[in-house]
Amino acid sequence: MIEGVRQSEPSHPGLLSGQVAIITGASRGIGEAAGRAFAAAGATVVLAARDASALHALSAAIEADGGRALAMPTDVADPDALRRLVDRTVETYGRLDAAFNNAGGGQPPTPLADLPVDAFDEVLQVNLRGIFLSMKYEVPAMRATGGGAIVNMSSTAGLTGRAGLSAYAAAKHGVIGLTRCAALDYADASVRVNAIAPGTILTHHLDRVPQQVRDQLAQAIPAKRLGTVEEVCAAAAWLCSPHASYITGAVIPIDGGRLAGGA
Repeated sequence: MIEGVRQSEPSHPGLLSGQVAIITGASRGIGEAAGRAFAAAGATVVLAARDASALHALSAAIEADGGRALAMPTDVADPDALRRLVDRTVETYGRLDAAFNNAGGGQPPTPLADLPVDAFDEVLQVNLRGIFLSMKYEVPAMRATGGGAIVNMSSTAGLTGRAGLSAYAAAKHGVIGLTRCAALDYADASVRVNAIAPGTILTHHLDRVPQQVRDQLAQAIPAKRLGTVEEVCAAAAWLCSPHASYITGAVIPIDGGRLAGGA
């Protein structure tokens, strides 16, 4: 537990009752936590990532807790894999109501001119093209049953620059552009599309960082602490719920106030 953070359920029970939701990047970190959170909120979750064993373990854990889950090994860089993911979801459950397009990857800090072209392309393929492909197949499935809600994973790096992260920031800025365009394209079809932009979140990556470094990172945040994966997942689940029914095209920072000061 992070000091000063009240422990609570990651999502309100019943918030997503009756919904069928796809979560990409669900094998670890925020995606894994989202699988648990969406299921705890009442959704049937379809878990997608490349790590089949991790997906099946998560699916089993969710079902052991009384939820409903389906593991679907998927590479978001592969259009056919994403089409199969959506088709299998609809074939199994009859509908697709929500999607949290969370799959992505980082970039080792590298000045722009030193970044290999193939490394730039790889970052964009997973973080940006993967979300385009996800929505390309999710939107028609949602429209077929009257609408739905999509949440795309951006980052505070998608709202400002970051030295050494040119590919990652470009991809995350692109996610916001895709989100806003899709929101306008399908607002009258009852398909809502929003994005979240987490800041520094205590994921499995930061778990390996020395406590002193984490403390230094926290001092740069107005809230004076790191965010939790549960806080990110709660925002995503709420945006997929009927409580957010008039919100589309929005980008919500989850950053402890850091962007409020322009940092």
